[in-house]
Amino acid sequence: MKLVNEKQVIDAIDLLGWKDISTKRQQKNGTIIYRLPIKMYGQYIEVGSFQSGYVRRMNGGYTPYQLNKCEPSVEYFKDYKWCDTRGEQFWTGKYNKFEGKRRIIMRGEVARLRYLVLYCLKNYYIKQANMIEDGKYIPKWKHESLIKSTKMACEKYTWSGGQITNNENGDIYVHEQHAYWNKWQEDKPSSVEIIIDGHRYKVK
Repeated sequence: MKLVNEKQVIDAIDLLGWKDISTKRQQKNGTIIYRLPIKMYGQYIEVGSFQSGYVRRMNGGYTPYQLNKCEPSVEYFKDYKWCDTRGEQFWTGKYNKFEGKRRIIMRGEVARLRYLVLYCLKNYYIKQANMIEDGKYIPKWKHESLIKSTKMACEKYTWSGGQITNNENGDIYVHEQHAYWNKWQEDKPSSVEIIIDGHRYKVK
C-alpha cells in the first residue's frame, strides 16, 4: 500500500473503516482519535494522533500507550556526594552516563497518520488474521454454526438430576453414580453395616 500524500492516507483510513470519534476539544487541540472496526479484549481498538508529535493506542491500558518508534538516547547527569561536615551535597566534578531510549517525534499530521495506518495494518489487521489462520480465533460463520448446533442440542435434550433425556425418542442416559443412586432408592437395604476401627456396626 503506497501512502505518499495526504489523499492516499485519508483514502486508506476510509478503506480500513476507521471512525473519527474526536471530541470538539480534541479537534481544537489538533488531536484526532480513530476507532478501528477491530476488537481486542472485548473492546474496539482506538488510536490517536497528537499535535505534540506522538501517536498512541488509546485503550491499551490505564494510560494511552505510545506507538512512536524509539531511538537510542544518551544523557549525562552531574555526580553528587554527601558531605557530612557541611551537611549538604556537593558536585564531584564528574558526570554519570545514562543510556536509554526515547520516542521519535513526528511533527507532521500526515506523517503521523501514515505511520498509524501502517502500524495498525501490521499489528492489528494482519496479525489478527494470522491468529485466525493458526486457529486461535474462529470465523464468524463457524461461530454462528456452533451457536445454532448448541441451541438445537438444548432443544433436543433435557438435563435433569444427573440424567439426560432425548426429547425426540424418549431415550434416557444416566450417569453411573446416578444409576446406582436410583437403584438404591428403588430397593433400599433394610440396614447398612459400617466398620469403624475394626468394629462392625449395623445401622437401620
